Amino acid sequence: MSQTRRLAAILAADVVAYSRLMGADEEGTHERLQAHLRELVNPKIAEHRGRIVKNTGDGFLAKFASVVDAVRCAVEIQRGMAERGLDVPDERRIRFRIGINLGDVIVEEKDIFGDGVNIAARLEALAEPGGICVSGVVRDQIGDKLPYPFEDMGEQNVKNIARPVRVYRLRLEAITELPSGRVPPAPEAPRAAVAPRLSIVVLPFSNLSDDRGQQYFADGITEDLTTDLSRLDNMFVISRNTAFTYQGKRVDTKQIGRELGVRYVLEGSVRRSGSQVRVSTSLSVPRPTHICGQTGSIAIWAIFLLCKTRSRAASRMRSASR
Repeated sequence: MSQTRRLAAILAADVVAYSRLMGADEEGTHERLQAHLRELVNPKIAEHRGRIVKNTGDGFLAKFASVVDAVRCAVEIQRGMAERGLDVPDERRIRFRIGINLGDVIVEEKDIFGDGVNIAARLEALAEPGGICVSGVVRDQIGDKLPYPFEDMGEQNVKNIARPVRVYRLRLEAITELPSGRVPPAPEAPRAAVAPRLSIVVLPFSNLSDDRGQQYFADGITEDLTTDLSRLDNMFVISRNTAFTYQGKRVDTKQIGRELGVRYVLEGSVRRSGSQVRVSTSLSVPRPTHICGQTGSIAIWAIFLLCKTRSRAASRMRSASR
């Protein structure tokens, strides 16, 4: 059985009060749910370039290459479900809860696995009937690309996930109040997407010290570099939350460049021994392109990154020794 790992936007949906609906009218509920899937859900997912991985009886799991596509699709599904249920008595109305997460997952032909999927399922359970919950990583990726009024629910402890998850919600009332014109159709994806000329991701620096507790030191350098680079004019920098989904995993810079749509990938490691620290960095170009006119810029980046990395490392060492 072939399987691959990839970064994907995961959409998990579940029918609210499914057991009660089935207990009241088993055949009718099944027929109505299948009609919703056939006439609304499946077409919307296809329209936004997603794929249903599996149906779960009382819901479904879908994956998308784009977070924006996944969220836009979820909004249109919930809006469509609200419109289709206007003339249906409340006790017979089918409503979805939807959760969306971005994460590294194991992909098989008929299923997907991993914490990225588990978090999406937990987010779905936190959503209100007809509403949507997304993780902080998803919210960061959306930025101002979509005009949806997400509410910050803060960090939530969810079942079987070690770390708290930052959660944002979109209520049904907010979805139905959005003018339909504010849900623009997704543009056709270009056959060969071109990464912005100044685009980079800073991958989590590896801790090569004997003390595993020094990982915070390496993480701090990663975060500082990401922040500093994002302040440069015309620089597109992948958020730290997205970058940290690759922590502890084998790195294929070409694949990361394709997945994140960036032209450059910065990797590094930190080895600390007593009062000394050694920092190694590597700036890769996973998406080869014509760079004749960019040589100067790349050289400046390399110098900037090296100086910033050493400066940040020295600063953190001084802070830790106080």
